[in-house]
Amino acid sequence: MDAQTLVDQRGDLWLALAPLWLEREPRETDYARMVEVIQRHDLSVQELEWVFRLELAPVLSRQQMSVASEWRHFDDHKLMRLLVAHNLRLKGWRRKSWALFSGLTTMMTRHRWNELMERVLITRGETLS
Repeated sequence: MDAQTLVDQRGDLWLALAPLWLEREPRETDYARMVEVIQRHDLSVQELEWVFRLELAPVLSRQQMSVASEWRHFDDHKLMRLLVAHNLRLKGWRRKSWALFSGLTTMMTRHRWNELMERVLITRGETLS
């Protein structure tokens, strides 16, 4: 898969979910936007979990832990470049390694993710199984 295909398929979803890693708690409007964008993608809760754990968390958790980073907002262009580069390399042993360590990379945002998934399930009329 090439970079443009990744941006076309995932770009809006990645940018919509990025506020989960900001230093402030997401606002109602942030959650509403995330749910809206998620609904446009035909992904199951399990598929969304892997987007969170493998496609986003490795990049965003590194940015979150960086002393030099700004956590009140993101530079969308720079963030997209980092996400695309990471996801183009996400094959084989890298994918397995990130899956193995995803508990560490998602630990600081897991409570926000769980809140978001509850909202997604309510919107879909589903229950947590």
